[in-house]
Amino acid sequence: MGIGLVAQLGAFLLLLLIWASVLQQPLIFFSGHPLLESLAVFTLMQSILFLQPTHTAEQKRLGQLVHAGLNLLAFLLLVGGVVVIEYNKHASRGAHFRSVHAYFGVITSVLLVLQYLVGFTMWATPKLYGGEARARSVWKFHRILGYLTLLALMVTVVYATSTDYNVKVLGIQWWTILLGTGLALAGIIARIQTQKLGIRIETRLPPSTE
Repeated sequence: MGIGLVAQLGAFLLLLLIWASVLQQPLIFFSGHPLLESLAVFTLMQSILFLQPTHTAEQKRLGQLVHAGLNLLAFLLLVGGVVVIEYNKHASRGAHFRSVHAYFGVITSVLLVLQYLVGFTMWATPKLYGGEARARSVWKFHRILGYLTLLALMVTVVYATSTDYNVKVLGIQWWTILLGTGLALAGIIARIQTQKLGIRIETRLPPSTE
């Protein structure tokens, strides 16, 4: 698995840090938000790691199916986490958008919905793009936006350490979350096949002096 182990280390570190911190405290309704959202982030990272890299046609088909299934699961977990925070805000009559975490959460949610729509329609209804050939040409933009969305997601997670709930209740140190996100991103980015993003890197040897 190679560099993928680094990404998995970061992914598991994030999940364990958040779940351990939440479960050490008395569970309340709001506890569902960090538990569900962190599990969604972990699931999304697994969906990316399973798909990259694929080489044979069989690997690609299997990768796409697992990628789609894990993304669906992550979507349901994310929706659950949003429902928890919205209900909590409504019940306590709390103000929305009081933190950088909240703003990045909304931005990331919009990017994720866009990714889901594009990914699903490319797979299920390629006619919307003028046929399968044209739909495939959109894949590189889907991949690029996917990695940018992952970056936004990680920023959202890091800024969660500055929220009142973490500062007053959980007490997770920001650097531990930064370490987990850094390892996960480093492992995932290192596995990117640049040619699939339309980027070709040519290595030219210097001319011989003989």
